[in-house]
Amino acid sequence: MSLPAAVRLLPEVADALADGRPVVALESTIIAHGMPYPQNVETARRVEGIIRDGGAVPATIAVIDGALQVGLDAPLLERIGTAPDVLKLSRRDLPIALATRKLGATTVATTMIGAALAGIKIFVTGGIGGVHRGAEDSFDISADLTELGRTNVGVVCAGAKSILDLPKTLETLETLGVPVIGYQTDRFPPFYARTSDLPVDHRAETAQEIAAILTAKWSLGLDGGAVIANPAPEATALPPAEVEAYIAQAVAEARAQGIKGKAETPFLLKRIAELSGGRSLAANIALVENNARLGAAVAVALAGRRAFG
Repeated sequence: MSLPAAVRLLPEVADALADGRPVVALESTIIAHGMPYPQNVETARRVEGIIRDGGAVPATIAVIDGALQVGLDAPLLERIGTAPDVLKLSRRDLPIALATRKLGATTVATTMIGAALAGIKIFVTGGIGGVHRGAEDSFDISADLTELGRTNVGVVCAGAKSILDLPKTLETLETLGVPVIGYQTDRFPPFYARTSDLPVDHRAETAQEIAAILTAKWSLGLDGGAVIANPAPEATALPPAEVEAYIAQAVAEARAQGIKGKAETPFLLKRIAELSGGRSLAANIALVENNARLGAAVAVALAGRRAFG
């Protein structure tokens, strides 16, 4: 396939795609803004290793030196994890960062864009963005949702971040025609906790079933992605009531300090980690690793379906 001039592939990723081998996209915002150093870089390397162990090639995406870089080698990964003032890039920010040659970390939305341009069908993240609490007044709705409605990439996640309005997030996904597939669960996982009282659209028991659903969707020309909701591991998940208490306090503090927009989510995640004594960070790391295992399995299943027609 022909790539835009602004898209640059790591040779390992380019070779895998040319050979039809499974590739899994990874975001870089979780490295630059989601975790402190050195846990961020250590986690990124461990997640890439999990994907390799699962039979796929990892492709972490970021904006570096005027290019949308699909696949980061060790020095680039370290650069994203340690550089000060790395921009947090959603769809609207992407052309600006490219033109000004700023260092930028991709969110769910921009990672989906990069993955689709490269021909990668599966993307692993922690949790998607969504409709923020109080959006009826602020109109704060993540561009992740509209990207899911238009870009053909399956997103493996532990649901949506708990700091969001989850019922409104699911309603918006329904409006956009995005299927929410629960992996071995009937309930939508709320990131740090394993379960909620919100149903998913379909429960899938295997990676092969998920691959079949994605294949059927895209073969009909139904543009847009899918949310593949994978509950956080039981050993590190937090009780829902406990998480809600931390969120309520963190949101109140953000409102009092006038923190909003792109700065809100990193502030809330950091504050929740502080309030939980680091347990939320441990849960975050564990759920990303868990999602990587599933993402690799789905990518392998998709590649097998393509290989055999």
